[in-house]
Amino acid sequence: MKPSTDKVSRNSDNSNVVDMFSGRCIDDNPNRIIRLAPELDGLEMLYSNDSAPDKLYSLKIVCWALRENGEVVAMVPWLNQIVVCTEIEDPLNGHWEGYRDPGIDDVFFVPPAHKMVELETAADYYEYQCETQHDIIQEIPDIIGTHAVLTNDGFKTFKLCEVRSWQLLANGNVNGMLIDSSRMVETPVLIGDKCLYTAQTNPDFKYFFQHRIANKIKEKDPEALAAISMLIDT
Repeated sequence: MKPSTDKVSRNSDNSNVVDMFSGRCIDDNPNRIIRLAPELDGLEMLYSNDSAPDKLYSLKIVCWALRENGEVVAMVPWLNQIVVCTEIEDPLNGHWEGYRDPGIDDVFFVPPAHKMVELETAADYYEYQCETQHDIIQEIPDIIGTHAVLTNDGFKTFKLCEVRSWQLLANGNVNGMLIDSSRMVETPVLIGDKCLYTAQTNPDFKYFFQHRIANKIKEKDPEALAAISMLIDT
């Protein structure tokens, strides 16, 4: 992967990720993610589901993302992937209701202007030439305490592993990165460490959970365990 400081136009006809040999766009999908910006101020996603239609739930936002078409979206860990907030789906018909700033209890429905400027400016500054769609474009730390649940016996036993970072590939996929303790040499484990691997490539990986739920699972909280049981049944 070769970075450049030349400005780049972002639209479906002129991708900022090209095959360095053919000069062609790796992916002309206008929804492809091309840049990430961590959420550093604790902003949350609000959502509801059919289990309690009159109640709103919140999840901390991991990052904001810029799509190829210029749209800025928020992303959260959701079931077995990280997804755009407005596109969440689950067995209980969960759906996005808006964003919230818990510091001032403000609800809003469009990305903050400062995140839009940050992403657009960064994308204008960097241009990447990639050999394959699996080249790493960017990696950001997870600062909201996301955990991955691993099990190979239908949740009779399971292991919770901290997600250390989120890795953006040239094809627009965003992967959660876990520590392979057998390959860990230095601590703390930093972004790009060789002991990190993609959670989704582990055959035992099932779901992502945020900090609050992960700790309830560790404590064997009945409601948290019941939620896991519901996921197994579906």
